[in-house]
Amino acid sequence: MHINTKFIHGGISEDKTTGAVSVPIYQTSTYRQNGLGQPKEYEYSRSGNPTRHALEELIADLEGGVQGFAFGSGLAGIHTVLSLFAPGSHIILGDDVYGGTFRIIDKVFVKNGLEYTIVDTSNLANIEENIQENTKAIYVESPSNPLLKITDIQAVAELAKKHNLLTLVDNTFATPYLQRPLELGADIVLHSGTKYLGGHSDVVSGLVTTNNQELASEIGFLQNAVGGILGPQDSWLTQRGIKTLGIRMEAHQKNAQAVAEYLENHEAVEKVFYPGLASHAGHELAKKQMSGFGGMVSFELKNEAKTAEFVEALKIFTLAESLGGVESLVEVPSIMTHASIPKDKREAAGIKDGLVRLSVGIEYVDDLLADVKQALDKVGK
Repeated sequence: MHINTKFIHGGISEDKTTGAVSVPIYQTSTYRQNGLGQPKEYEYSRSGNPTRHALEELIADLEGGVQGFAFGSGLAGIHTVLSLFAPGSHIILGDDVYGGTFRIIDKVFVKNGLEYTIVDTSNLANIEENIQENTKAIYVESPSNPLLKITDIQAVAELAKKHNLLTLVDNTFATPYLQRPLELGADIVLHSGTKYLGGHSDVVSGLVTTNNQELASEIGFLQNAVGGILGPQDSWLTQRGIKTLGIRMEAHQKNAQAVAEYLENHEAVEKVFYPGLASHAGHELAKKQMSGFGGMVSFELKNEAKTAEFVEALKIFTLAESLGGVESLVEVPSIMTHASIPKDKREAAGIKDGLVRLSVGIEYVDDLLADVKQALDKVGK
């Protein structure tokens, strides 16, 4: 079945009780039992809800997992996955991951005994030389947030298996439409469902899946025990968003390619980060492991002092955190999404104070280009 068909008919796409073509919102906290000691599929909505279950089955189907898990946010999903590791465990972490991912590891899990090393995961040698006796996992974003670095997921997974490690991949930027890490050898895939999967800036959610049944059982236990589950209303919204993911991603990446090419040729722009450009260091690898380049573009102005003036001059691109919605957004990672990362660590990873990140929406491309042009014209060279 083609992925576009799976978006609509994958997982549980209709209600088994009524035949409704959209799984209803089961807005309930508990369920009537048949009798003492007679287990039912659903007993309490923290442990299971039909609307959430439909979404969980869908993400597993789309990514090739054995079981899916839906959470109240992407970070709730990350928290649950990181809870797999005992105190004293060490993980290798990509050097320009989402700021919230860094924060939960550095400020929450380190207190509980987790250790980590920041590494440029796009360089396999860097990963291998930082593997320690207590290393348990390699955590990768590809494309990364916000520098759009491309990591060879298959090579990392092979290295991880050689050392008996888990490979964790945040697939938020690519989505299952463009990249399926489990097929490349990863063990666990994570998503902020808030972003492209939901797609309309109206829901906060997180999704996790794995193709390892033992890991699925452990994650399922933690999901129920920790309790950061996704409610039925937001589960329904996320599943509804996924139905149009394919056509939205085509529009996102078509527009992003045009914006990236325009920026690369503008005299006021120092550097553009977009894997769809031949100048991008990961361009060839992206072509190999992805079916497209996505809707995220980052860039630096030649005059860093003009960064605020540029973003505030934009009219269609809205200055806001988040990404992946139908509308175009702009942000400055150093003071917004990645502000929790210390300045020295940000700069070591290449996240400069003047870096601008665009989430290119699905508006008419000429309007987006005109908006970027008029903002660049205001700041000059």
